[in-house]
Amino acid sequence: MAEQIRGLVERLTYSAEENGYSVLKVKIPGRRELVTVVGNFVSVTPGEVLLMEGSWTVHSRFGEQFQVERYETTMPSTEVGIRKYLGSGLIRGIGAKMADRIVDRFGVDTLEVIENEPERLREVEGIGAYRLDRIRKAWEEQRDIRDVMVFLRTHGVNAAYAARIFKHYGKSSLEAVKENPYRLAMDVSGIGFLTADRIAQSLGFTADSPLRAEAGVLFVLHRSSEEGHVCVPHEWLVEQCRELLQIPSEVLRDAVSRLTADRRLVQESLPPQAATRFGEDRAVTLRGYHVAETEVARRLTQLQTYRPFRRGVDPEAAVKWLKNKLPFKPAPLQEEAVKRALTDKVVVITGGPGTGKTTLVRAILAVFREMHARICLAAPTGRAAKRLSETTRYSAGTIHRLLEYSPQAGGFVRNELKPLPADLVIVDETSMLDLLLMHYLLKAVPPQATLVLVGDADQLPSVGPGNVLKDIIDSGRFPVVRLDEVFRQARQSRIVVNAHLVRQGKFPQMENEREGLQDFYFIAKEDPEEVCRVILKLCTERIPQRFGLDPVEDIQVLSPMHRGAVGAQRLNTALQEALNPETRFVQRGDRTFRLHDKVMQVRNNYDKDVFNGDLGRIAKIDFEEQLVEVDIDGRRVPYDFSELDELVLAYAVSIHKAQGSEYPAVVFPLLTQHFMMLRRNLLYTAITRARKLVVVVGSRKALAIAVRNNDTDRRFTLLRERLEGVVFTSPE
Repeated sequence: MAEQIRGLVERLTYSAEENGYSVLKVKIPGRRELVTVVGNFVSVTPGEVLLMEGSWTVHSRFGEQFQVERYETTMPSTEVGIRKYLGSGLIRGIGAKMADRIVDRFGVDTLEVIENEPERLREVEGIGAYRLDRIRKAWEEQRDIRDVMVFLRTHGVNAAYAARIFKHYGKSSLEAVKENPYRLAMDVSGIGFLTADRIAQSLGFTADSPLRAEAGVLFVLHRSSEEGHVCVPHEWLVEQCRELLQIPSEVLRDAVSRLTADRRLVQESLPPQAATRFGEDRAVTLRGYHVAETEVARRLTQLQTYRPFRRGVDPEAAVKWLKNKLPFKPAPLQEEAVKRALTDKVVVITGGPGTGKTTLVRAILAVFREMHARICLAAPTGRAAKRLSETTRYSAGTIHRLLEYSPQAGGFVRNELKPLPADLVIVDETSMLDLLLMHYLLKAVPPQATLVLVGDADQLPSVGPGNVLKDIIDSGRFPVVRLDEVFRQARQSRIVVNAHLVRQGKFPQMENEREGLQDFYFIAKEDPEEVCRVILKLCTERIPQRFGLDPVEDIQVLSPMHRGAVGAQRLNTALQEALNPETRFVQRGDRTFRLHDKVMQVRNNYDKDVFNGDLGRIAKIDFEEQLVEVDIDGRRVPYDFSELDELVLAYAVSIHKAQGSEYPAVVFPLLTQHFMMLRRNLLYTAITRARKLVVVVGSRKALAIAVRNNDTDRRFTLLRERLEGVVFTSPE
């Protein structure tokens, strides 16, 4: 039989962002000890009084708990409760000390004063006109958020999602949700189709409504783009949507047709070669990706037709000058690449570690600088750009910064109307370049410029949609210089040797402790728990002591997967506990961020000028201002507490997220439980992230599977065909 209890929320111990499941410590009249309360809650704040209905249970580990089935919340009415409520960080501008001052002045009438007579807050020391205005706005916003949350709670939406909805739509949130809840999946970060669908069905939308069918089609296409696809086969799309929505295929085909007529999608009949790859003869693409892909093909092809900025340069004479000028002798393929850069407008340079890509870039730079060319160097990530700058001794930046994104301009400042001031554009780590970024880059490359794309085609493809480098190479439209000779100095590194062995499908050479200090080790362990323990010991003791490396700054743990016993999430929790015992922290859902934590930005944020994959350290946590400051490459970047879902702990990251980065030491697990991810290009990418040391912890069987498996994730793209000049037609 259900029981009712009433209590004051003392603190929030845990809250899961995905479903609102929380663990609270509650003060109940008549009990000396705080009571543990568990259940799904919406935006519960310390100081609130809850009337809860549920039952008492005994947890095998945590003891007695009250399991809540339903609850109601009321504003605190005691001074103690009001102090906790205001001091919890609920209202920006009021921290614990300011909350004490306000309650000392107004007592139990505090919330009434804030609601109805906010001007009286000026009576409190430290509150002037500026702070009063901030408090008033924050209080009004909280009131509006509560209205939204109360409505959404009745439709099964948790607090985190409600806050995001309000942040996007503001006071019109309720109207937007009621009119078309499926908009949430497209408009609000973190809210997917399934959540929007649950809200819609609660609001009475039928399973086969046109809005639901169209939203499902768009959801599947966006999900496919997150898996790297630019387009998908038409019938494959219909079948995926049918399985998701459980509605007839004809309803979905009609939805695709309407979205096509509304110019939100593009349908194309495929030529025979592409039809074979796709398994059918029709493809569907989100319009934005269709524009990007066709424009990338057009601009690359067009760029190749323009004349170089300096005509009449003798490539042979340039190479001869280069040999006399530089302190090294270029290899034959490097000489060929320099000549190509002088005669062709688009050149691709690819090769593995130790094959001289950086040396070649320096040689090309030397020749073009001698011709007084204007030069732009760029890479997709900040770390890759920094490394490019250090190795070439020439200023380099990220592509985003090169293109000068401006929130005021609503996009990149550099485009076809204001192209880059460049005669030579060199882009490193091009395997990381996704379709959209390549599209924006090419819009800004001026007609006279030479474009040199440098990358390792054997690495993992970009995190974003597309397979740009591979498609450009496979099209055969542009000169490709493949550097395959490993230079003598690089052959001294077992990391380089093993990377090339893996690329060739051969088992890497192993070191053992008796051989002295080497740079590539394999530690055989089968049990996931033992693998975790070994990785912790390596990062906290063995590597720092033996190699003199900093456990946070110099050692990067990689993992094939996010989840699982040795996934990045679990390893992060363990490494955070071992490497950063700092007691100052902020909770965001089920994630805890501590002062000095190593963190990674996981989505592009143009307003903050930070991008997916940027690493930093938490430098400050301000509870009164509800801000976290992160030091990213020496720059303090502020994050509102509500924006912390853009960050994850980065003591361990996925191998995909490590693309373009390089670390002094890399440690990564490799077990047969990673079977779905055990591919040659994933292992190769992990090994090539390290400069000085690689330690693999896992099973030889898993290593052998990864070496043998040369399959790559199939990506549906049409850039190769567009570059080859194949004519596409739109089906009637």
